[in-house]
Amino acid sequence: MVYKLLHVLGAVMVLAAAGGVAVHAANGGRREDNQLRGLLAAMHGVGLVLSVVAGFGMLGASLPGWAWAKLVIWLCFGAALTLPYRNQALAKPLVVILPLLAAVAAYLSLYKPF
Repeated sequence: MVYKLLHVLGAVMVLAAAGGVAVHAANGGRREDNQLRGLLAAMHGVGLVLSVVAGFGMLGASLPGWAWAKLVIWLCFGAALTLPYRNQALAKPLVVILPLLAAVAAYLSLYKPF
């Protein structure tokens, strides 16, 4: 039960941080101008660690195919903090893509299709 809560908390932290950076970049902000840069980076990092550690805690010893797919999604979330500042044209699509990736991750864990 605790693993699920920590996993969801980590996912929410990652989405909030990446969304905040994406919106800031979409509005023309630069990395140096972001006053919450340190807080967002910390939220993103702690959220990634929480979600992967709690996810492995829920899995136990085995790693089925759907869990590998979730690890790929986790890597995409890891890169999500740097993309908007490297290419501001990616900022607006990320605001839509990140929640969709989260929905795919939830689908994989709920229905375990493979």
